[in-house]
Amino acid sequence: MSAPHHHNRVRRRSLLAGAGGLAVLAATPGRGRAAGDRRTSRISRGTTLAYADLHNHTLLSDGMGEPELAFASMRSAGFDVAALTDHATDQALTGLTGRKWRQLGKLADGAYRPGSYTTLRGFEWSHSHLGHINIWFTDEFADLKTAGDTAALYKWLAGTSGIGSFNHPGRQREQFGDFTYDARIAGQMVALEMFNNGDDYLFGGWPTHHSPLSACLNAGWRTGLTGVSDEHGGDWGHDDDKGRTGLWLTGNTRAGVLSAMRARRFFASRVDALRLDATADGVRMGGRLPIAKGDVTFRVDLDAGSALAGRTLCLQVLRPGTTVPEVAGLVHFTAGEVVTITVPLDVSDGDWVVLRVSNPALDNPTPGPAGHACNDFGLAYASPWWLTGGSTSAKSSTRHPSGR
Repeated sequence: MSAPHHHNRVRRRSLLAGAGGLAVLAATPGRGRAAGDRRTSRISRGTTLAYADLHNHTLLSDGMGEPELAFASMRSAGFDVAALTDHATDQALTGLTGRKWRQLGKLADGAYRPGSYTTLRGFEWSHSHLGHINIWFTDEFADLKTAGDTAALYKWLAGTSGIGSFNHPGRQREQFGDFTYDARIAGQMVALEMFNNGDDYLFGGWPTHHSPLSACLNAGWRTGLTGVSDEHGGDWGHDDDKGRTGLWLTGNTRAGVLSAMRARRFFASRVDALRLDATADGVRMGGRLPIAKGDVTFRVDLDAGSALAGRTLCLQVLRPGTTVPEVAGLVHFTAGEVVTITVPLDVSDGDWVVLRVSNPALDNPTPGPAGHACNDFGLAYASPWWLTGGSTSAKSSTRHPSGR
């Protein structure tokens, strides 16, 4: 199995540096609800923010920690949703077996507290060249004997009610067969990891590969964006410079988590307790924008906590590019504000749009092309929106999954 790969790690205390700068597009403070409730959006209603870590390992595969301790550790660290996703068999190294799979299920069921703490059993299908894929909400697991490549895995997944994620994209050289699209599971592949452990995968594999974000979404997949710790040690949840996911839930239950993930109503972060909500012309992240061309107004509610309070951050609007995303607009703003930004969009340029929040005072340890606006330090990504009001150009796929 491939060893975890880490670039230069930037500890949370180093995020405190602020930076000034001129806004390309104007930002205006919002008038939403007070920021006192960290789990309540100032721009949307009907959901509560839950913090999740959806990718973790134990001694049941290649981790170092006792599986019986993992869920309690993540709960004590403040997570509301937690998953164990040990590896299935990869390259003759033994991962999950039937007995271990049942053990994971018992541990998740024993720690589950509907309404306050949701625990999930999952697995990481692991291929040394094609990539790794997390699967949750299935009764069984698939290893390389069951599914020897991504096409076989997709066929297997299509016969289940499970959902999946493309993990640490760009780490394995074949990158899921260049994100080959499979309409059978378009509604089930719900996530793309943007933060894994301490790494930002916006330019993962660059310049050998295209940006994983561009490659995945341009291929036709409609994935939301997650951050995960991919913990292989025994301190699950207690390292605050690792990725995590913010889920906007109608209820903290397994059904509520599944509903939010299917709706792509979540964001990726690598700042402890960061809150991010965003709308585009009133549509929340993960939704469809029924336009072909025109100005779209984004509202962003960001609370990054005391570590970044009052600091100057950057909001970037990412659009499809051939090899890397293009930045259609950006604005500098003060952390804690509700930010409004209006950007002209045209579906002929591609059907997706993503928001990225960054710290312009720090460099991206894995930069893209020279001069790219996203060569600063990424803090969070909102899940995409998709324009649905017309045909798309060759830059972005016209394939749309059913059930989205």
